[in-house]
Amino acid sequence: MPKPVKPNELKELHNAGETLIWVENNNSVPESNVLITVSDNSGEHTYLVSGEKLVETDAGLFVQTPEERIVVGTRAWYRRVSIGFKWFSYVLASVLITFSVFSFSGAVKARVVLTGSMVPTINPGDIIITVPTTTIAPKVGRIVAYVGRRFDGTAVGVFSHRIIGGNAQSGFIVKGDHNPSPDTQKPKIPDITGVVIFVIPIIGRFLTPHAMLFVIPLIIGLWLIFDALKND
Repeated sequence: MPKPVKPNELKELHNAGETLIWVENNNSVPESNVLITVSDNSGEHTYLVSGEKLVETDAGLFVQTPEERIVVGTRAWYRRVSIGFKWFSYVLASVLITFSVFSFSGAVKARVVLTGSMVPTINPGDIIITVPTTTIAPKVGRIVAYVGRRFDGTAVGVFSHRIIGGNAQSGFIVKGDHNPSPDTQKPKIPDITGVVIFVIPIIGRFLTPHAMLFVIPLIIGLWLIFDALKND
């Protein structure tokens, strides 16, 4: 404990490296007290100036330290993670909002790939982003999403394969990169729902109903852990 000092003297309360904090007591009320808490990488340092005494104490006995001032131990780790999570949330929200606007307008569409016919270019669980054929024209070498049909014209699903031949008039020859032979159907422009412009890997695996049953509780659990660390 530091030695007592006189009320009108300058009191050195804390020395952190080259940072010095001084308080001058000019209050005429003898029973007045001053409580100062300094937080740095070594922890919290609290001093109580009471009359002619300078006493090192614990801030928790008097007030609750503001969260933004606590930067040590688990709180320092929580603060870094919280900042990173916050910026990740901002970026993700911006991307989702932008994509929603474009998707609603029909400018782009997204679809989760379920099969391995385009491995290694596109893997199961990847998300493909497509634009209408009016924006980018289908041609040899491009990957397109088209509606697969039976011989009677009944739609059976959407396939995302590469154009390897043909034309818009007679129909395109399409083939999965991993398939040994071209598709039987030769889709024409009305059958093509979009041209692939971008592939987002893996994320689609977490958007299935079974995956969401795991992901949602995981997110809630992580949030509870962060909240507990915040209040520790």
